[in-house]
Amino acid sequence: MTINKKISGLLFLAILLFATSVYAQVSNIFQKSEDKSTKAGEEKIDKNSISEEGKAADKSAGYTSAVVAKDSLIFAEDFSAFQSGTIASSFKTNGAATVRMVEGQKGKWLDIGNREIYKFSVPINYPPRFTLSFDIIAKAEEVKDIAPLSFGFASDNSVNHYDSNIGTYVQLHYYDTDQVNIGSSKPEKFVNKIFDLQQWANSPLHIVLSVDGERMAVYLNDVELADEVLFSPTVAKNFYIAAPWRYANDSGVLVSNFKVSGFRNRIK
Repeated sequence: MTINKKISGLLFLAILLFATSVYAQVSNIFQKSEDKSTKAGEEKIDKNSISEEGKAADKSAGYTSAVVAKDSLIFAEDFSAFQSGTIASSFKTNGAATVRMVEGQKGKWLDIGNREIYKFSVPINYPPRFTLSFDIIAKAEEVKDIAPLSFGFASDNSVNHYDSNIGTYVQLHYYDTDQVNIGSSKPEKFVNKIFDLQQWANSPLHIVLSVDGERMAVYLNDVELADEVLFSPTVAKNFYIAAPWRYANDSGVLVSNFKVSGFRNRIK
C-alpha cells in the first residue's frame, strides 16, 4: 500500500508539472500575440499622428514647406517641352514668351523682356488654400542694372496693358539692391522689407506665394518676408509677372520651375 501511494503521488506530481509547463507555453504565445497587436496599434497611431502633422505648412526657422503629402499638384511648367528659342504656349504676353538656356544653370527658362506682362495662357481656378512657387534668375554683374520686377495676382487675365504693380503684388527693387515691396490695392496695404537681392545675381532665387483665403505669405529663398491680408473676399486671382521697364549692361531676368499646389484644408 505504501509503495502504491508513493507511485500515485509521483504520478500526480508529474501531471501537475506537465500541466504547469503547458499553461506557461500557451500563456507565452497569447502574450506575444497581444504584444504584436499592441505594437501594431501603436505604430498605426504614430503614423496617423505624423500624417496629421504633415498636413500643416512648416513655418519654423523662417521657411515653409512647398508641397505636403496628400495635396494636389494643379499646374507645373519648367519649359522642358519647348525647344530653346521657341515660344512657350503656356504663357501669354504683350511681348514674346521666348524659352532660353542659361549658361551654368540646369533646365530651360522663360526670358522676360522689358515693359512686358506675362500671365498663364489658361486661367487657373485656385482653391481657397494653395501655394505658387517659381524661380527667378537676375542675369547681371550688378542687380542695380535691372529696374523693379513685379509679380502677383490680378483680377483679370488680360495682357493688353502693362503695369508694374497690379492687384496683390510683390516688387523686387533690383536697382536698390535690397528692397522688396509687398502690397495690395484692395484692400490697401503696403509693406517694405529688406532682402539682399545682389547676393542672388546669376543664381536662382526661389519664390513661394502661400495663399490662405484672404491672406498671402511671401517667401524668398525660404525667408518669410510677409504674411498679410492682401485679398478682398470675392476678388479673382490671375497670376502675372510684370517685367522691368529697363535693363542696362546686357542684364536680364528669366523665370522657370512654376508649380501651383492645392491644399484640402485652410490653416486659419
